[in-house]
Amino acid sequence: MAGEAHTPSDYITHHLQNLTYQVVPGNPFMSIHVDTIVTAVLLGLLMVFAFWLATRKATAGVPGKWQAFVEICLEFVDRQAKDTYHGKSKLVTPIAITIFFWILLMNLVKMIPADFIAIPLGWAGIHAWKPVPTADVNATLGMSISVFFLMIFFSLRSKGVGGFIKEFLTAPFGPWMMPFNLILNIVEWLSKPISLAMRLFGNMFGGEIVFLLIWVLGGAGVAGMVAGGAFGLGWMLFHLLVIPLQAFIFMMLSIVYLSLSEDSH
Repeated sequence: MAGEAHTPSDYITHHLQNLTYQVVPGNPFMSIHVDTIVTAVLLGLLMVFAFWLATRKATAGVPGKWQAFVEICLEFVDRQAKDTYHGKSKLVTPIAITIFFWILLMNLVKMIPADFIAIPLGWAGIHAWKPVPTADVNATLGMSISVFFLMIFFSLRSKGVGGFIKEFLTAPFGPWMMPFNLILNIVEWLSKPISLAMRLFGNMFGGEIVFLLIWVLGGAGVAGMVAGGAFGLGWMLFHLLVIPLQAFIFMMLSIVYLSLSEDSH
């Protein structure tokens, strides 16, 4: 795989290329990113399996190491959800747990060097595979759009259809400013999922490019190997903070948006 890339630009472009399936031949907008879907689904199943292992032998007494670790993680997310969300829905904590740990696992794929995945896949005849799902804007938009529909659901459940429409048209300036209220509310509601998706995508995609640049630097002689190793270690340590932080930010903003959707102006 790496041998097919003759220049650093070719190498980086190659590793950022998605494996796509075109639903409508010749129409790139009607295509599916197979690598993003497969990796995201597998990591989601891994998350469920890991939590199932903790509950399979759960004890009320002294917990095992894995059970204790999972309980600490779940209590942390549950505490953040309860401190941020002011409503009474029991769905918020499961939503927060799913968002945080799923995104965390998808982000952690970044810590695996790209060639460690690309070369074995190349042996199997797969010559395009972007390993990090959250470096694909389609994945982050898919998650943020899901949060957007949850916002609408929470708002309708709290205010009813009439209350939702009334607030959409009359807040914040009153009924005499209805056209301006409508424009402002449309912009406000649409900006939330877009900013949520772009923030996660931008950080993960940018970080992936830097990792690939450092990897290319490591192939430029002995000096390049030393510099690449030093920069790579520093960037990896930095991303050990960025990876959970981005998952935490996405989770917290999602909870905040769900809470705000139930509040009245």
